[in-house]
Amino acid sequence: MAALPHSILFLCGMNAVRSPIAEQLARRMLPATTFVASAGVRAGERDPFVDAVLAEEGLSLGERQPRTLEDMEDDYFDLIITLAPEAHHAALELTRSLAVEVEYWPMPDPTDTGGTREHIMAAYRDVRERLKARISRRFAAPGAESAPD
Repeated sequence: MAALPHSILFLCGMNAVRSPIAEQLARRMLPATTFVASAGVRAGERDPFVDAVLAEEGLSLGERQPRTLEDMEDDYFDLIITLAPEAHHAALELTRSLAVEVEYWPMPDPTDTGGTREHIMAAYRDVRERLKARISRRFAAPGAESAPD
C-alpha cells in the first residue's frame, strides 16, 4: 500500500456537488493528520441535495460555500483528485508549475437528473456511494465500509 498523502484536494467543476461530498467523506474516513480540501474550476452555488445526502451520513458542510482554486489559501497538495473532465484539465495545467500527483476519478453529474425528488436524491446517493467506495479502495481506510462501485 502506498503512503497516505499528507494533503488531498478534490477538484470538480463548481465545487457544489461531487468535490464537497468527497471532501466530507474523506475527512471522516481518513486520519486527522491528512489535510483534505475541495474546490472547483468555476464558481458555483451551494446545492441543497448535497446537504440532504450528507445529512443521511451524519455529515454537514456547515456554513461552507463553494470555492474556486483561486479562493484557496494554500495551493500545494500532494494529490489532486479530479472528478470531472474540466477539473482534470485544470489540474494537469497545474502540474506544469507544481510537483503534484493527479488522479482522475470520473463521477456522474447528478444535477443532470430530472424527475421526482426521490429520483434526484437517488442520483446524488449514487455519487456519494461511488465516492465512498473509491476513497475506501484508494486509501485502504481502516474501518471504512465498502460499497460496490
